[in-house]
Amino acid sequence: MGRPNRPALFLLLLPWCLARMALNAVDGLLAREHGRASRLGAYLNELWDPVADAALILPFARVPPFDPASAVAVALLAGWSELAGVLGATVGADRRYDGPMGKSDRAVVLGALGAAVGLFHPLPAPVGLALPLVALLIAITLANRVRRGLAASTPPAPAPGPDPMTARPVEEHHFTTHDGEALFYRRWPARDRPQGGVLLFHRGHEHGGRLAHLVDELDLPDHTFYAWDARGHGRSPGERGAAPSLGALVRDIDAFVRHLGDTDGLAPSDLAIVAQSVGAVLATAWVHDYAPPLRALVVASPAFSVQLYVPLARPGLALLRRLSGPFFVNSYVKARMLTHDPARVASFEADPLVTRPISVDLLLALYEAGDRLVADARAITVPTQLLVSGDDWVVRQAPQHRFFVGLGSPTKERHVFEGFFHDTLGERDRAPAVARVRDFLRARFAAPPEVVSQRDAHRVGYTRDEAEALASPLPPYSPRGLLWAAVRAGIRLGAKLSDGLAVGVRTGFDSGSMLDYVYCNRAEGTGPLGRLIDRLHLDAVGWRGIRRRKVHLEELIGEALRRLQAQGLPKHVVDIAAGHGRYVVEALQAAPVPPDTVLLRDYDPLNVAAGARLLADARLDGVGRFVQADAFDEEGLAALAPAPTLAVVSGLYELFSDNALVARSLAGLGRAVPPGGWLVYTGQPWHPQLELIARALTSHRGGQAWVMRRRTQAELDQLVAAAGFDKVEQRIDEHGIFTVSLARRR
Repeated sequence: MGRPNRPALFLLLLPWCLARMALNAVDGLLAREHGRASRLGAYLNELWDPVADAALILPFARVPPFDPASAVAVALLAGWSELAGVLGATVGADRRYDGPMGKSDRAVVLGALGAAVGLFHPLPAPVGLALPLVALLIAITLANRVRRGLAASTPPAPAPGPDPMTARPVEEHHFTTHDGEALFYRRWPARDRPQGGVLLFHRGHEHGGRLAHLVDELDLPDHTFYAWDARGHGRSPGERGAAPSLGALVRDIDAFVRHLGDTDGLAPSDLAIVAQSVGAVLATAWVHDYAPPLRALVVASPAFSVQLYVPLARPGLALLRRLSGPFFVNSYVKARMLTHDPARVASFEADPLVTRPISVDLLLALYEAGDRLVADARAITVPTQLLVSGDDWVVRQAPQHRFFVGLGSPTKERHVFEGFFHDTLGERDRAPAVARVRDFLRARFAAPPEVVSQRDAHRVGYTRDEAEALASPLPPYSPRGLLWAAVRAGIRLGAKLSDGLAVGVRTGFDSGSMLDYVYCNRAEGTGPLGRLIDRLHLDAVGWRGIRRRKVHLEELIGEALRRLQAQGLPKHVVDIAAGHGRYVVEALQAAPVPPDTVLLRDYDPLNVAAGARLLADARLDGVGRFVQADAFDEEGLAALAPAPTLAVVSGLYELFSDNALVARSLAGLGRAVPPGGWLVYTGQPWHPQLELIARALTSHRGGQAWVMRRRTQAELDQLVAAAGFDKVEQRIDEHGIFTVSLARRR
């Protein structure tokens, strides 16, 4: 065996393999979408794929240190594994694509080996073990395809179905969501005295009617069932497959639950959720972000990470979206990829309400939300059951398992159903899965609502550990230590040109001056470069979230004033840590109902002076004043006069990790605000740039590192509730960073 004459040619393997996989996916997609698929095409595809694989694999037989016998074995096993996949259709199953070493995996491995040969030939001897390892993985793939093909072809167990003598009648209703849209939902009343409600959330592309079979199959006659059609789906309005944002869909859930409270008297603690795929992500995001005291959450095959198969599809879609604007992506998913149940396959294909496209904005937001929910699953303490489909090739299973492991729920279950496709609760042999859900729901409704106290999370919670890790210094000459030292130096250098960075360096990036600069959102600096740096700084995801928080503050302050007027109560407003006060002053100016009095307070004399000028400029100084005071002085807050009927706390509690401090401040407000009065408060349950902030930015407190301890929404709401307030409304930005809530004094 000699050396290859031109090892550089092997460099072509990686782009060739990636292009082959991308073109293969595009070819299949175009054939399906334009009706050009043919039986001859299927034959040609399956006949020539092994030939193409062999042509890519066998050249390694002439390259040391690879063994010719290993290369031949890989080529033969690759052909046999694809044959095993095709034979699935001959025994009553589908064409099998099981791993761990399918066509796309082989393409990546061969491309990487080709790049290694082209760049580093001759290769060290241990690299020669790569081909025997690939051969072993292909052999496992072959065995999996045979085993699972046989399992999928076994005679089906009788699928549970509704008894026509006992099937429940269904009602059709609409509810008005947060932006005025009237969304459609179905309601199946309880036959016996209602013991609670079960909300069903459908997959992407589908609608609530496709979950109707679960109403009878779950056999919970003393529970009312509800199934909505998400906006843009089924019989709900909106552009098909689209929504204003993923956050709007999550907020729709919050509006739906509040509607059920108004119409059926059901509190969140009376409700359980059963959700599939995209619906499971939306429901999980609502539980994470809004922290409702839900009785139980069941998520089946949650779409935390959708399988797109085309290499680099996600960044490619993001780039194309940036270059060309919004567009839609047609789903590659066919009914036979969802379930082995022929009746479900036929109904899916014939259903005129199934929506094929999805907005690229929603698809990318779904990925972002999935990453966030998996990373911060500890924040979820609701009793949770996870159902995983063992043969799901629509969404990835690994993030589902990471989510389960990270869950903060003391009561949690995980069940994996081997051989199941993506539609877990619509599979042919779904009886065991449905039974697991039924047992879980019965147990949760039989027990009292499970509430996990988080008021001591500053001492024993996971966010405390996270903050302590960020506060720990890095070895100065370690790679990460050097990296963050370079970032800090870059910020100091940028501050010589960027006005925003200069404000942060001078007063602290968490100061009132910095926030006022962010609210103004005008890039300022020395020359075009300085203004460019400033614009990049102002467009950081955290500052975008801050500006969205200001919008939400304006909404809820205005709503609180409107409610006070409807209640016939005076409108005395206090903000206990207003900074410069811009957000509250502009909110009061925009409010539909003017305040009777305004008292703004802050601990920093610089903020008090700037805020007083702002009050005067806004012509609110006639009803308002700005004073220096401590927001954590319980007695001082309790003695406020006149007694505030609307208290505002924005951006304060996020800066202090100690819950005892926060509880003291809230206790003072609880004593000051009369029953029926209102509290607007903000929180920060998540931030994707915590390490950047802790390692590179300074605080207003003596230039110390700005280390933040996140406070989950459940933790913050429990502190507020302990002071005598009940949350009634909430807002959150699209990235899940900042919340604004409205609570009523009991």
